[in-house]
Amino acid sequence: MITETTLNEIAEFAASQVMGEPLIADLRVKYPDYHFTWCFDDDIGATAKPWKEYDSFNLYLVNSSDHCSKLSNDAESASGVVLAEVIADDD
Repeated sequence: MITETTLNEIAEFAASQVMGEPLIADLRVKYPDYHFTWCFDDDIGATAKPWKEYDSFNLYLVNSSDHCSKLSNDAESASGVVLAEVIADDD
C-alpha cells in the first residue's frame, strides 16, 4: 500500500527533477519500501490509465501481490510506481 500523501510527495518531487535514472535512484533512497521504474509513456499499453498525469510524465501504480507485476490504479494494493516520461510531439 502506498498512501495518497506519499504518492503526491513522490509526484511533486519527480515533477521538480529531470526524468531519468538519477531521479529513480533518489526515489529509491527516499522511499526504500517501494519499487520505482522509469520508462517512456509510449512504452505503456494504450489501455492503461495513469494514476495521475503531469505535463512531463504520467504516474502509474504497480501491484505485485500475485507474483506478477501489473499496472493498477489501486493505491491500497500498490507496491511500486512507474514514472512514464511524456515526450511532446514535434508537430
